[in-house]
Amino acid sequence: MDEIDAIQQAAREEAASRLFSGPVDFLLSAPQLKFLPEPAVPEIAFCGRSNVGKSSLLNALTGRKAIARASVTPGRTQELNFFDVGRPEEEGALPLFRLVDMPGYGFAKAPIKVVDKWKALVNSYLRGRQVLSRTLVLVDSRHGLKDVDRAMMKMLDEAAVGYRIVLTKTDKIKASDLAVVTEKTAAEAKKHVAAHPEIHLTSAEKGMGIAALRAAVLADAMGEGWTQ
Repeated sequence: MDEIDAIQQAAREEAASRLFSGPVDFLLSAPQLKFLPEPAVPEIAFCGRSNVGKSSLLNALTGRKAIARASVTPGRTQELNFFDVGRPEEEGALPLFRLVDMPGYGFAKAPIKVVDKWKALVNSYLRGRQVLSRTLVLVDSRHGLKDVDRAMMKMLDEAAVGYRIVLTKTDKIKASDLAVVTEKTAAEAKKHVAAHPEIHLTSAEKGMGIAALRAAVLADAMGEGWTQ
């Protein structure tokens, strides 16, 4: 990254930090598509295997301790949970965009019929939500991409939904191992038409990569030039 790029990145991160330090509010949980909010503002969705750290990452991104409930029980999130980001001064105005916490896929401590219901909800949302600007596919850096992640990536490719791959829990893996996982993940991402080429390395616990991911989320939701 040259000096100009570094300055621009710093400005994006500062704008994102200001935004996320403002209003971020839980809106609703949608167990079925009919409960989705009106598609009036951009949405950024978070998906990943059960217990990959979605809730913890959402908390870190928004600078809140418990805006999204973290749990050690895989499969706890069973609905689409929507969070409003930014609140214009006009009374009754819509948020700037929304974050969407999706049910974890893969292993879940729940009956098969319930898991299938979650999958159907997620698939329908991803394929039919016109305001969905980007999906973040979270992958535990200690394990790398699994077949369930690849299935999700293929589905996103087929639905023409752009996505970023975010490696989580990078503080819990040796630097040399992380480099290998990152290289392998980037190589696989190149084979997927809807995957963003940049791989994000994050640790919700240590704050690593959070500022850069905030900036990327803001750019995906509002456009690269947003600096309010």
